[in-house]
Amino acid sequence: MRSAGGGRRGRWRAALLALPLAGCTPALIPPAAPVPPPVPAPRIVDGADFHLSGAIEQGGLAMGIAPAGTAALLFDGAPIGLAADGRFIVAFDRDAPPVARIEAQLADGTILRRSLAVAPHGWKLESLPTLPRGTTPTPEFLARRKVELDQIAAARALDTGSSGWRQRFIWPVTGRISGVFGSQRIYAGEPGAYHSGVDVARPTGTPIVAPADGVVILAAAAPFTLEGNLLMIDHGMGLNSAFLHLSRIDVKVGQAVRQGEVLGAIGMTGRATGPHMHWAIKWRDARIDPAPLAGPMER
Repeated sequence: MRSAGGGRRGRWRAALLALPLAGCTPALIPPAAPVPPPVPAPRIVDGADFHLSGAIEQGGLAMGIAPAGTAALLFDGAPIGLAADGRFIVAFDRDAPPVARIEAQLADGTILRRSLAVAPHGWKLESLPTLPRGTTPTPEFLARRKVELDQIAAARALDTGSSGWRQRFIWPVTGRISGVFGSQRIYAGEPGAYHSGVDVARPTGTPIVAPADGVVILAAAAPFTLEGNLLMIDHGMGLNSAFLHLSRIDVKVGQAVRQGEVLGAIGMTGRATGPHMHWAIKWRDARIDPAPLAGPMER
């Protein structure tokens, strides 16, 4: 006869055998995610024609027409403006490297590229055997200068939508050119800052006019430490003019001006040794020579 203990052990044994072993339980495998089809590499075409005209040289500016179907335009890897009719401008800094690259991205993904050979420019250099006399700027000057530079940067960041960039520029004033763009002094082998604009010497009070259509983006309420009475005009597409050392400013921020309209008058405010107009032009971060844009001066 089987004992009661043996019966209980048998029932436990049967129950244990009925339980699945944990290590043998099949893992739940999630269904595999669908694999997206491979994205085809964009078609790249080198040597595309952008119909460029102008000065592809250090300190120069050129206008072009983008290929049909262009959705975005890049210059040296950075997006640039593109008008509805496909026109655009590019410019080359005074110290631009010898090669620039322009790229059009079409709506179908095609990329059209072209490398531009940027011609060097023989800038006027003057070598001096001694170092310039310098002064240590005071904390007060540095604090004030930072505010001024912030104002200039904020003005240049504005996009007014002006179409003055399309026009052939005119001289804001005519007279003796007392300083040329790009000129630089070398002090005992150390290069000083180069001249970033063109100077025209005329008496204080001589009117200056807008070289092209634009919108006023900065009109100094008080003279800046270096620039004096500073006026800045946006011509659109990242192109802007600055006029320094003025004796007066006749326009206001936000005002649209037309080519040939009086903007103010020549002076010698700020750091200037005599009355003259300093005219500087920038396209984005590139400093360019105003003289070729305006052409030969008629007197």
